[in-house]
Amino acid sequence: MKNLLQLHRSVSRTAQRPPCALTIGNFDGVHRGHQAILARVRQAAQSRGLVPSVLTFEPHPREYFATLNQRPELAPTRIFGLRDKIEALAHQGISQILIERFNAKLADMSANAFIEELLVGMLQTRWLLVGEDFRFGRKRSGDLELLREAGMVHGFEVQTLADVTDQQGHRVSSSEVRTALAVGDLDRARDLLGRPFHMSGHVIHGQKLGRTLGFPTLNLRVTPRCAARSGIYVVRVHGLGAQPRPAVASLGVRPTVENRGRVLLESHLLDGPVDAYGKLIRVEFLHKLRDEEKFPDLPSLTAAIADDARHARAYFAVHGL
Repeated sequence: MKNLLQLHRSVSRTAQRPPCALTIGNFDGVHRGHQAILARVRQAAQSRGLVPSVLTFEPHPREYFATLNQRPELAPTRIFGLRDKIEALAHQGISQILIERFNAKLADMSANAFIEELLVGMLQTRWLLVGEDFRFGRKRSGDLELLREAGMVHGFEVQTLADVTDQQGHRVSSSEVRTALAVGDLDRARDLLGRPFHMSGHVIHGQKLGRTLGFPTLNLRVTPRCAARSGIYVVRVHGLGAQPRPAVASLGVRPTVENRGRVLLESHLLDGPVDAYGKLIRVEFLHKLRDEEKFPDLPSLTAAIADDARHARAYFAVHGL
């Protein structure tokens, strides 16, 4: 039976929470390394009668400090938007997700206050799993030794998990996934994630240009600083019926028709249009066809889209859905 998910946008000082088994991190992508962590949390919670929980931060701490120091280029790109991260954590059996706003107050919190106020006082932590290099508190002053000392005082157990590696012995990490997506290597991203890279969202109205050109699209807003490379992809679309639908998609700013720089994901269904405005869909990326291009005119753009659709049909003819 699926757990009822409890989602808290900030940790309340007054809420009474049941004791939890907790892990802490950004969990961007919820890749295979994260999945191993979450499996340990789930098992520990089940054997100890605790609530399997995740404490994560919004924005990413590195993004916060990059903005603070006026160095936006140092902020990490995002593999997942918040909806996809929450859905993936819940799918791994986490039943309590706490999203703490990473701001000046949290950045300035001492390591001891982080433990006593957040982990013990607010979250009722009884079992904690972190990486061996975990750092926390003001200027990253807290470490594993401090956590273990505090655990003996406050009554929580601290465990660590070694890095998960791929078949070549490389560490599975969000940075590795971002690198794969940045160069359009979907096979590598899939190996690291344990499933195809995807985006989800509610279908929004666009300019209707695709319909005019004979290629109507389902349009999704894209999370800011998206890790995926702009380009044309073979995709499958979930959420429009019992079976996924084959499609070809454009991820990017549509330089031929618009100069506002707004990134959209536009998916053209290969087996016919459907009225999907407002529906929540998930688009899985299967194969990269080419980079985004600016064409001299609409006929050139239309010819390129037709060619992309042919290549996508050829892909599905070989690989199926």
